[in-house]
This record gives sequence, C-alpha cells and structure tokens, in this order.
Amino acid sequence: MKKTTLKLLNFLAYTLILFLACNFYAVTKIVGPGLVSGFGKESLSPAVLSALLLPLLLLYIWIHVFPIFFPLRPKSGQLKVCADGNGLLILFLSSSTLSVSFFLSGCLGALPLGTPVAEPGLWILNSLAAILLEALVFWNGIIRVYSSSIQLGIRIRVVGIVCGMIPVVHLIVLGIIIHTVAGEVAFENRKLLLNEGRSKETICATRYPLLLVHGVFFRDFRYFNYWGRIPEELEANGARVFYGNHQSAATVSDSGRELADRILQIVKETGCGKLNIIAHSKGGLDVRSALQLPGIAEHVASLTTVSTPHRGCEFADYLLTRISPKQQAVVARTYNAALKKLGDHQPDFLGAVKSLTASACLEFNKKTPDIPGVYYQSVGSSLSHAVGGRFPLNFTYVLAKHFDGANDGLVGYKSFPWGSGYRLLTVNGTRGISHGDMIDLNRENLPEFDVREFYVQLVADLKAQGF
Repeated sequence: MKKTTLKLLNFLAYTLILFLACNFYAVTKIVGPGLVSGFGKESLSPAVLSALLLPLLLLYIWIHVFPIFFPLRPKSGQLKVCADGNGLLILFLSSSTLSVSFFLSGCLGALPLGTPVAEPGLWILNSLAAILLEALVFWNGIIRVYSSSIQLGIRIRVVGIVCGMIPVVHLIVLGIIIHTVAGEVAFENRKLLLNEGRSKETICATRYPLLLVHGVFFRDFRYFNYWGRIPEELEANGARVFYGNHQSAATVSDSGRELADRILQIVKETGCGKLNIIAHSKGGLDVRSALQLPGIAEHVASLTTVSTPHRGCEFADYLLTRISPKQQAVVARTYNAALKKLGDHQPDFLGAVKSLTASACLEFNKKTPDIPGVYYQSVGSSLSHAVGGRFPLNFTYVLAKHFDGANDGLVGYKSFPWGSGYRLLTVNGTRGISHGDMIDLNRENLPEFDVREFYVQLVADLKAQGF
C-alpha cells in the first residue's frame, strides 16, 4: 500500500512539474499578480521569474534523464530503457491533458486573466512553448520505447507511425503502446526476479547437455535464434546448450546423417558421453532417423519431440497430388536457390516436403523403431482459430483442419504423440498455442502460456529423471 501511494505521489509531482514548465509564461501571468498584490506590485519581477524558472527547467531536464516515477526499478538495462520511455509517454499524456484544459479554460474566460481577446499574444506564446516542451517529452519516450520494446512488434510500430497525426486515433494508439509496454516490463521483470531467486538451484543443469534441433526451412543463425529467447532462459537456469547446425531443407534420411555427425562431434569435443535432444517439427523425424545409424543411439540419453508430425500431414499429400510435377520443379528451383544463399550447401526442397507427407511417415515409422535405452517423449499444442496464428500459419491452419482435423496451424493432433510420455498443451481463451509459438518464433508474450518457463520445467524434469 505504501509503494502504491508513493508511486501515485511521484506521478502527480512529475505531472505538475511538467505542466508548470510547459505553461510557465501563462501561469506566472495569471497567478503572479495575485501573489504580489499584497506587496503593492502588479507583477512578478524579472529576478523572481528567473529564480522560479531556473529550478523548474532543471527539474524538467531531470525528468527527461530519470523519468521513472515509481520505486521499483527493472532488473535489466533494456527493461530500464523500456520502462523509462513508457513513463515519459504516460507523463506526456497527463501533463498535455492538463495543458490543453488550462488553455481551453483561459480561452473560455474561466481563468482570472479573462478572454483570449484581451490577451491573444499570451496564449499564442504559451501554446508554442507548451507544444515544444511536451513534444520533447513525447519523442524522448517514444524513441526509448521503439528502440527497446520487443512486444510492440512491427505491426504496432507501423500503426503508431501511420496514425501518429490522426486526431483522437493517435491517442488510442498511444494508449495501446503504453499498455503493451507496461505489460512487457512487468512480465519480463517477474521472470528476471524468478530466475534470480532460483539461480543457486540450477534447475536446468542436466547430467547431459542439451542439443536443440530445428525444423524444416530454418537454420541455426548466430544473430537470429530459431528457438527465440528459450536457450537464453535455459542457460540462465544452468543448462548447457548446443545446436544441430544442419541444413534447412533435406530429406529425413539426409538430415539424419548430418545430425549423426553433429552428435558425434559434440560428444568428442566435450567428452559428455550423451546428449538430451529436444527437436522441433521435422527435426524430431530427423533425430529418429539419426538414432538408427550405427554408434549414435549410445550417445543419446533422451529425445523430446515438439510439434513433430510423426504421422505426417495429409494436406501435404493432397497438395503434391494437385500440383503438377512441372510446377513442383519450378517451385523447388526457386526455394533451393534461396536456401543456398542462406547457407544450405545442397538444399532439397521437394525431398523435405515429401518427407512430411502422411504416406512417407507411414513407411518411415515401419522402418524406424524406438531404440532401447533412449527415453522418448513428445509435446504438441493446440491452435484454437486461424486468426490465432501468425502468417503463414493462419493460412495453413485451415488446410490442416480440413485434412488432419484439430491442429497447431500446421500439424494435426493425431500426429504429435510419440514415446512413453506425451503432453498436448492447451490454454483458455480463443487464441491457443501455434506451431511457431512452441519455439518462441515471434518473441511474443502470451498471457496464458509462458513458453520459456515451459522449457525450463521440461528440462528440469529431465534433470529430475537423471538425464
């Protein structure tokens, strides 16, 4: 309760300082005569005005540098910038509302000075100063927020730019920006405090390191992690993380051979003996294929497949029958050329797609039994509606639903289960959890599902089982 009161008092004080700084000229003209009338003077002297203005301007500058007006400071530099920027935007709204109300009251004759006809120059000069000083507060805030927020995304940023000059609409958009950033700061700060509180437990320090294996048409890039913010969260809780580093587009068997080499490389370089593998989408099939190769399974303690189409996607079979071989070849050449530029040395677009068909997976499962001694488990998720998925999952959701039934935007529920443990993740509400959400693809904080904490607990469970 005391913190809430302090926060409110700080906010009111900051708002008042900004209002007075922005409207100093008009306020002194209106209030000044009343203050000095008892001394037989008609107005404040220049010396008194300077004595009042200087500390006010210093406080105005202070707010620009240290704008946060509540006692809790975020635990990271990026969050501090984000919170400070949001604080400035909130102060801009409050102080500019006061400034506008003050201006209208003066124009309507509600203030002691009288009507604008009597003193038109006063309101013109005051308005110019107020607009300039308020604008500096706004731009300081919006630049900080735009440069540091993750949750605003491209869409809200673009809407903010486009609607910035539209009256009323720009206030609504500003409200959305403030609400989004405030939620982000609170959410991320809670996570930082959670990790700080359990840092000594190293709950993700498994006996064997983790190998994260990506899905089809993606690669492990240094500056854009396929797994979003998940690896950093795992490492913050004690995990040791490696990546598959295999091609983005290849048949399951070819990807399996690449991953087999990668497994042997990691084991040789680290001396870890075994690995815990977490594989997403097609990566789960690739790892299952790798485990069939000689000398590989003995170096794998567990395999957790996430959103993997173990029984294929029937809509992939349909599309391949509807598109002529000539058209398939044209599409394949286009994609293969692009994938080569992204780092694949020998991409095989069609081979990758055909590996994901229901018919191909049926044959694959017959030839790929589980290896004794390796712990298999699987995870799937539920997307409630097409609009819940980002492009292109909002499009593929409809196709997958028609052919495969309920799905995550790409893979049907019946295709997920594999191994001795299986979980289908669902949440309340209308959005659901998409195929991309399971790897934090869009770096989006979902209200009902914390994907980073899900992986922390998944790995903590592996540790508890001795892996």
